[in-house]
Amino acid sequence: MTTEKLQEIFDRTGFPHTSGTTEEKQVAEYLKACCEEMGVQAHLEAFRVAMADMQSCSVTADGKEIPCKAFYGCGSGEAEGELYYMPSLDPVSLAGAEGKIVLLDTQGIGFFGYQDLIKAGVKGILFQYGNMYYPQKDIDQRDLREHVRGDAGKVLCAMIHSSSAVELVKNGTRRVRICVQQREYDGASHNVVACIPGRRDEWITLTAHYDSTSLSTGAYDNMTGCVGLLGVMDALKDKELNYGLRFVFCGSEERGLLGSKAYVRDHQEEMEKTVLNVNLDMIGTIMGKFIARVSAEDRLAHYIAYMGAELGFPVSAKTGVYSSDSTPFADSGVPALSMARLAGNNVAPIHCRYDTKDVLSMDQLQKDIGFITEFTRRMACAACCPVNREIPEQVKKELDEYLFRKRKPE
Repeated sequence: MTTEKLQEIFDRTGFPHTSGTTEEKQVAEYLKACCEEMGVQAHLEAFRVAMADMQSCSVTADGKEIPCKAFYGCGSGEAEGELYYMPSLDPVSLAGAEGKIVLLDTQGIGFFGYQDLIKAGVKGILFQYGNMYYPQKDIDQRDLREHVRGDAGKVLCAMIHSSSAVELVKNGTRRVRICVQQREYDGASHNVVACIPGRRDEWITLTAHYDSTSLSTGAYDNMTGCVGLLGVMDALKDKELNYGLRFVFCGSEERGLLGSKAYVRDHQEEMEKTVLNVNLDMIGTIMGKFIARVSAEDRLAHYIAYMGAELGFPVSAKTGVYSSDSTPFADSGVPALSMARLAGNNVAPIHCRYDTKDVLSMDQLQKDIGFITEFTRRMACAACCPVNREIPEQVKKELDEYLFRKRKPE
């Protein structure tokens, strides 16, 4: 694709487009149109997501109201109690949490942490977002995810700014009150699916998510991955391929890989015919290291490293689990990998107002797409897929921990 086309895609999608919203659907329709402009038919596949309309929310500390955003899906009602700052979820700290409104150092929480807090008897949870030294006092909108809540009950949760959190602790705040009223309902998000056929009735599935967080335009995280898919599609759409290519632009990744989980669930019969998943999540930054995390046999990581050396393209390739849409594929038994160019948060931050196309290099983006395209071409043109259909035991262990089936050792 030309630099002009790349710029156009970022401009046309340069607004927040969060899970289940009309803006997310707008971007999905645009990506579908981009595929069809290349002569590749595409369609949308809907899946359920939990949604909420926030009617009111407030956090009051010793009678003084502070800015906040309540979590979608945490229920409605009021909770009041003594403030209890918890820098960690260790057993000693949990022992003192009963009946308290706890303040955590994090922006969110995983399954086991939430279960521990519920068992400890907390009355409410405050999280914190941002940097107290930045001029903006943005507060991110989060949700209490269903797979985090599990069978445990709901407890009121709210996000406050880090500067407010510091003041609460510094001033010795005694009592905190959280009030939330919201309407919770079932909504819809969408995956965009397009196919290029091959000679065999087997597929390589390429994925990238297109949704953003509430404060971000999502240029780096992850319209760059979607542009990568379109670049591979444009380069290979007219080539003779042994394995077909499926392109899945995933919705709702930012809420726990919901789009890729839905795709794997709804296409379970096709997983046996999926020989490889290649996921793209954040590429093309001005600075940063290109990595490949391989949830498959070690030989694939070695191959990618050797290919990088052959082509003069530095890449760090290792086996492991990457926190993105490759994970549900690996968990279903499909060899999977994620590719990314990871830059430091000081030069290419994500999940905030600074994730814009200004952190990107169109030249580097083209180079990254070129490497990904060549890797995909080699796999798709192979006489038989060289990647064994097996997931190493260590990767299975990491999947169990990532997906909260087993608690990760401290």
